Amino acid sequence: MPAPAPLAYKPDLDEAARHWEAYYAGEIIDRPIVVVTAPRDGMRCPRPINYYERVHGDIDDLINRALDIARSTYWAGDAVPATMLSFGPDEIAVMCGASLEWSGDSGDTNWSAPYVEDWRDALPLRVNQQHPLWLRMLEYYRRAADRMAGKLLLNSPDLHTNMDLLSAIRGRQRLCLDLIEQPVMIDAAMDDARALFRTVWNAVRRAGKMDELGYCNTIYSMEGTAFLQCDYAAMISPAMFQRWVLPALEEEAGIVKHCVYHWDGPSALVHTEALIRSHGLHTLSFVPGDGHGTHLDYIALLKHVQEGGKAVHVWGTPEEMKQLHRELQPEKVMYCTTASCEAEADALVTWFVEHS
Repeated sequence: MPAPAPLAYKPDLDEAARHWEAYYAGEIIDRPIVVVTAPRDGMRCPRPINYYERVHGDIDDLINRALDIARSTYWAGDAVPATMLSFGPDEIAVMCGASLEWSGDSGDTNWSAPYVEDWRDALPLRVNQQHPLWLRMLEYYRRAADRMAGKLLLNSPDLHTNMDLLSAIRGRQRLCLDLIEQPVMIDAAMDDARALFRTVWNAVRRAGKMDELGYCNTIYSMEGTAFLQCDYAAMISPAMFQRWVLPALEEEAGIVKHCVYHWDGPSALVHTEALIRSHGLHTLSFVPGDGHGTHLDYIALLKHVQEGGKAVHVWGTPEEMKQLHRELQPEKVMYCTTASCEAEADALVTWFVEHS
């Protein structure tokens, strides 16, 4: 493994990189992956940057904020300084022709307004290379790469391609009917959506200078690692998932170096066995959803996933992480949590070493 370039806010980056390398190789050094952050002692962390600010704010001011956040954060264990530049879950749909919608009642999130009336008129799907949001995203990555070099890494944008893209531009209910009434047309639309993933991924990597800066490409960042997802999978049958979604996810996983699958909500559990048998999806990150408990309530599921050969991504309080560690295979789990202070973060990492 090439040595990672140093990061000012992560003096122990070499050690973290070794743990990430072992994790993706299915091995363990002295403990599982432990991603834990805390406020730096004596420093006040600025408020997080939201989607609205990323879409409308001054890019240089946003970069300054991100640097301030990274500087005031203690990156313990395998946490790596990084920042998100995404404009929202449906940003790719917007760049293809949908409009970006906001509401004061919806918190930080946004969404797209569907525009497809007839697939025959809408295909082929393409990113509008002159769209203001596309140009802004690339410029954001270029400036961030220059100003954040040696300090923190750049995470990928929201990669809601595959069937999530079709849902965003057509509408969920209408797409449900299309899957039954126009399956051949959906085949064509999915071919376009799958091609778009490579277009976006490669453009962002170039703009963010991912291949030039020399950072280790095994750590939890844009450097070869991506969160893939298909939230729409919760609305379709296993047969539809096998026909359209899983091949797209496996193709996307083959483009990136390492893949974590964002597995959203109890309704998506119908696809458990297909995900376990999948190729390229290294880690399954099940999200219980509001009102459906924590990962402690899904230990049987997490164990089943590990027994099938996949790793799992879990989060919660430090005490919940300790409880889960007593149940899960350490070489196949990524723990993520926050601590109240630097000492608590370090103590948690030490606990994992002593109990692994």
